[in-house]
Amino acid sequence: MKTTYGKLRKAIFKISKLLIYFVLICISFVFLKPIFEILSKTFMSASDVIDPAVEWLPKSFSIENLKIAAKVLKLPTTLRNSILFSGVMAICQTAVSALTGYALSRFNFRLKNFWFLMILLAFIIPVPVLMVPRLMMFVSVQEALGFNLIGTPIPQLLMAVLGQGVYSTVLILIFNNFFNMIPKVLDEAAMIDGASPAKVFYYVAVRMSLSTILVVFLFSFVWNWNETYITGTLLRNSIELMPAKLSLFNSEFDGAVSAAGSAFKLNEAYKMAATFLSIAPLLLLYAFVQRQFIQGIENTGITGE
Repeated sequence: MKTTYGKLRKAIFKISKLLIYFVLICISFVFLKPIFEILSKTFMSASDVIDPAVEWLPKSFSIENLKIAAKVLKLPTTLRNSILFSGVMAICQTAVSALTGYALSRFNFRLKNFWFLMILLAFIIPVPVLMVPRLMMFVSVQEALGFNLIGTPIPQLLMAVLGQGVYSTVLILIFNNFFNMIPKVLDEAAMIDGASPAKVFYYVAVRMSLSTILVVFLFSFVWNWNETYITGTLLRNSIELMPAKLSLFNSEFDGAVSAAGSAFKLNEAYKMAATFLSIAPLLLLYAFVQRQFIQGIENTGITGE
């Protein structure tokens, strides 16, 4: 009887495990299929694109699509601009989010709950609703100061420094949750040794949250890289960024010509190649820091005193 019961338990365990793997594979396929399709069509020739027999593997491997897409996207310029723009925004957001999350975690001040609610509302309220008053505010400021703010990175830089950058609320909550896990006795011990609040923040909180800082920086970098609505409204076309060029790929493709002088005909392969080039820097960034990124995601900090 016990033997039969044990075999039944093992069978149920194996079946449940197979079902879990099946569900995970299905979910993974849903997420990975678009990436596989991008990679497949990126290296297809024009004849492969219109051939109904070719679905995944191209008959003739070609990198011509990448060359043409890079030309249309103005890759060297837009890549440099996008890295600098997203990097500066990410650094500002990470620093401000860390300071804000630490303040909410460690200090008691007047209207603390009110300001915490305001931070949450800034995330809950749709961006287009907030964009109109923000734009009017920056227009009024630039008229008062006598020089242009719209069409420069200054408005977005100010928003990032003031905690109103892309998804800043999420970044603040990540830091706040992590700092809440650090025992306050460490702060008290540092203060007994004569450390000021600023030194406690740097030598205790920051030193213990390096993996969390990396996670927040990567989140901010990716979100600022992919952001087109706020950037298109405030920055406009003053700086050529890769995502903005990608959104205008169809209209700007007509200007691309081959070395022989004949115009290219737009097809899905060129679009997929441009999409691949726009996400490739993010994939490379993740490939280099994936271990630290996963460690930061899984990091639960110190759970007890």
